[in-house]
Amino acid sequence: MRVVIAGGHGQIALRLEKLLSERGDQPVGIVRNPDHEGDLLAAGAETVVLDLEQSDVDAVAEVLRGADAAVFAAGAGPGSGAARKDTVDRGAAALFAEAAQSAGVRRFIQIGSMGADTPDAPGLEPVFRAYLHAKAAAEEDLKARDLDWTILRPGELTNDSGSGNVKIAPKTGRAAVPREDVAAVVVALLDAPATARRTLELISGEDSIADAISAL
Repeated sequence: MRVVIAGGHGQIALRLEKLLSERGDQPVGIVRNPDHEGDLLAAGAETVVLDLEQSDVDAVAEVLRGADAAVFAAGAGPGSGAARKDTVDRGAAALFAEAAQSAGVRRFIQIGSMGADTPDAPGLEPVFRAYLHAKAAAEEDLKARDLDWTILRPGELTNDSGSGNVKIAPKTGRAAVPREDVAAVVVALLDAPATARRTLELISGEDSIADAISAL
């Protein structure tokens, strides 16, 4: 399976690329900074240097052409302001989805955020509110597209070792989840076409990943 991953140098993406490579798939990571290519190569991924904030649909579709699936794992990241939350977390997500449609790549997994359904909840810090609005807009854009999409909203991300035990549901309640387990769930979702057109939350839990997805 050839899987193109936007935000290929992200912490979840690097773990995802390693898992895919280890099982014999072909991960392809899109990165903005050529200095990051070595980390992707070490994870077993092919690399494409492309700035999604400055690119167009045709250029991104060319990267996606021939792929079996696309994963949007990009984000403006800590320290970025509200403007980049919009250009990356919304704009780049929409561009990547449009390019997948253009390239005929139907399976599309988007890593979102808990709280995207309530971006105007009281007490939110302004930049985080902008981030949730961007994530919400990206979700709405994706849901309108003719793609076999799944939106995955993980809880608070940690760098703990993955346990392989999770809870996955339309609503889980707030809790933490290791990035390793998020990556493993994305791999499992790629193999689970019945989860298409579902928005799912993810936290640590008591079920194995396989059982949690089967229960959906």
